[in-house]
Amino acid sequence: MIILKAENISKQYRLGVIGTGTISHDLNRWWHNVRGKEDPYLKIGEENNRSTKGKSDYAWALKDINFDVQQGEVLGIIGKNGAGKSTLLKILSRVTSPTTGEIKTRGRIASLLEVGTGFHPELTGRENIYLNGAILGMTKAEIKAKESEIIEFSGCERYVDTPVKRYSSGMRVRLAFAVAAFLEPDILVIDEVLAVGDAEFQKKAIGKMQDISKGDGRTVLFVSHNMAAVKNLCTRAIVLENGTSVFEGATDEAVDFYLSNQKEGLQSNLLERKDRKGTGEIKFSKVELLDSRGISVSEVLSGAKAKFRLFFDLITEIGQENLVFGVVIRSLTEVHVADFYSDEMQIQFLTILQQGYVDLDFPRLLLRGGEYSLDIVVQNGKMGASQIDLLHHVFVFTVFPVDLWGSGKVNRSNNVAILEATFVE
Repeated sequence: MIILKAENISKQYRLGVIGTGTISHDLNRWWHNVRGKEDPYLKIGEENNRSTKGKSDYAWALKDINFDVQQGEVLGIIGKNGAGKSTLLKILSRVTSPTTGEIKTRGRIASLLEVGTGFHPELTGRENIYLNGAILGMTKAEIKAKESEIIEFSGCERYVDTPVKRYSSGMRVRLAFAVAAFLEPDILVIDEVLAVGDAEFQKKAIGKMQDISKGDGRTVLFVSHNMAAVKNLCTRAIVLENGTSVFEGATDEAVDFYLSNQKEGLQSNLLERKDRKGTGEIKFSKVELLDSRGISVSEVLSGAKAKFRLFFDLITEIGQENLVFGVVIRSLTEVHVADFYSDEMQIQFLTILQQGYVDLDFPRLLLRGGEYSLDIVVQNGKMGASQIDLLHHVFVFTVFPVDLWGSGKVNRSNNVAILEATFVE
């Protein structure tokens, strides 16, 4: 049974102002409306590409989105920042209305879109449980029957009679998720807000969402940048890009499509990246993976000799004796596989600034088969490891599995590091 249906959903915003911004635009829209004609401003506007300067004041945050959700299904919605995911969830939750199109739903919708959504800061945690239940249309008796479960799951029992304004962001998320999950909505809408919680709570929350969908037959819409969580939880997924739906299908296929687009979108010249953090005296410009011959490659065999070469530009003079370089290796599903920091290895750089690059050398690159990405950082160790330059997802490389142990069997591909060990009788 279809429990939610989105038909031709589009959302247009005018940049920089509230509404259309002028009385003339409002009158123009009204005049077209009374004559039964289409809104004239729907014919203009550009796609929702946050990284480019547009020619129009109008932008389509969403454009012609269509999909159905079955009862008991867990639908993942994935895409880059600014792709339109949160806008779509706000429309589905009735927080805002679409410019065009229609949402059809059956039953109650509970949403967790931002930290503390639906909570009154002056009310206690317990009072907010009853407030949220009332908003969902539940009686006081129904809410009271669930109260103890909500408080226990949230882990905030000691503070439940304290005003929510004194809660940390993590505590608010814990209580808000517990309320949304236990008050038995027909459709549960969860944005990336769960990332605020700690690892233990995220695991509990994902387990609860699985129980809701599989055990209770309720529907979940889930937005996350954690591809491992999406694969673990969702039965189907939609990929959004610049406000449009570019892929809809099985979760594994959707995640692979999204990750392949991420890989193609990497910039070879890192100096052009706008998402870097740090004080900026040094800026990374390029990353290369060199094989045993010193040739730049993007694919290596598991256990082979290899090195990462991090090129950088010196923007402002800085002392080199306190520089700390770091490399983090992740799977493409954002699982942290390994990290390496020069200060932990007691490496001091003496001529690094003249050279313009630093190498991270692997006598044996002990990674299982799969695709991986790098995060890179350079810090000032003298200033408490303050960041000079930090970039995420700068380089993607592929490791091919081999018969690492000489057993006649190729090692399994699980996107994790391999430790040298052996079984002993």
